[in-house]
Amino acid sequence: MDIPNLSQAETDNHSSSFSFPLLIIIAVLAIGLGFVANKLKKGSVSSTNTTADSIANAHPLSSDSITDKTSIKVGQVFGDSAKDFTDTATGVVEKGDINGVGTHILVRDGGPSQRASLTSSTIDLDLFIGRKVEVKGATQASSKTGWLLDVGELKVLE
Repeated sequence: MDIPNLSQAETDNHSSSFSFPLLIIIAVLAIGLGFVANKLKKGSVSSTNTTADSIANAHPLSSDSITDKTSIKVGQVFGDSAKDFTDTATGVVEKGDINGVGTHILVRDGGPSQRASLTSSTIDLDLFIGRKVEVKGATQASSKTGWLLDVGELKVLE
């Protein structure tokens, strides 16, 4: 009985000739699948952005586009309506601060103890002085005022 020659050189040569085409096929498939997956992912992101853009364009949201106070109408919403703000208050906007905190004051029903200090980096609150509004935003820490609210969204009520 003859025993076949199982030398190391023949085994390596045979396995590498078999592996190379298989590796090429696997690499081409991986690149192709990655390309397709990337295109699908980009497509879903762009459709989401398109929806968000159409929602944002449905309202006049930027207070920068207002040229004068008379163009502000009841029911208009300004600011960032895409975010969910945790705090909401209703009242009349006045210029000023409470104990040096905030740029504006929201005068609410219930007297001076119910006033809130307002600040905003997204909305020009000067445009809404004397107007009854609903503000949405995030409460900020302050030891000088009862309530400091960073306004992110504002709806004109009167």
